[in-house]
Amino acid sequence: MEKRPNKSEELFLTLGYNRFYDLFDEIMEDEFWEKEDWYRFSKVSNIFAVYSELLTYEPFKYVLEAIKKKRSPMESEIGGPLFKFVRNVLAHFPVFETWDEVWVSKELVNWQREGLTIDRFLKKYSGHAEVKYRFWEPEKKRMTYMSINFPKKYEQNKVYIKDMVAEKDGVKFSIIMMRQILNTQVESVGEKA
Repeated sequence: MEKRPNKSEELFLTLGYNRFYDLFDEIMEDEFWEKEDWYRFSKVSNIFAVYSELLTYEPFKYVLEAIKKKRSPMESEIGGPLFKFVRNVLAHFPVFETWDEVWVSKELVNWQREGLTIDRFLKKYSGHAEVKYRFWEPEKKRMTYMSINFPKKYEQNKVYIKDMVAEKDGVKFSIIMMRQILNTQVESVGEKA
């Protein structure tokens, strides 16, 4: 049986984790949220991309399945499909400069063909009830309450990412959850490669 991670996986995971943790540390700082909109947007887009790529490592499939069975309702769906949806929208429609501008519609999503990942996500989760969360920032002694909102309908209307996941609190919650999922595969923290 092949040892996991193998040498190639280890290289990819080391680079990906290092980039994720660097972005995480920067985004969680209060000063980050005072920077220009486009700067924040580029860093947030990048962390969603890094996370989505790391999720392709096979053991995460089992982590998300375990979360579905053992954690709160919708936590697996938020940590997997929702975050991948956000990443895909940001990657496949790189025409926006700020979080508040990003939108999709059924017509836009299906400009090539129907039934791809973004379309499937919106068809499945449109109309789903909001999911409320809270997160604690221990170093700031601050509890934040926020919601993940799914579009009421998915037709020709514009579906804005900001209405699903608020920029500041929603992104901070998202990357905290991402870190928790990624940390399930960390044996130890060593020096950067």
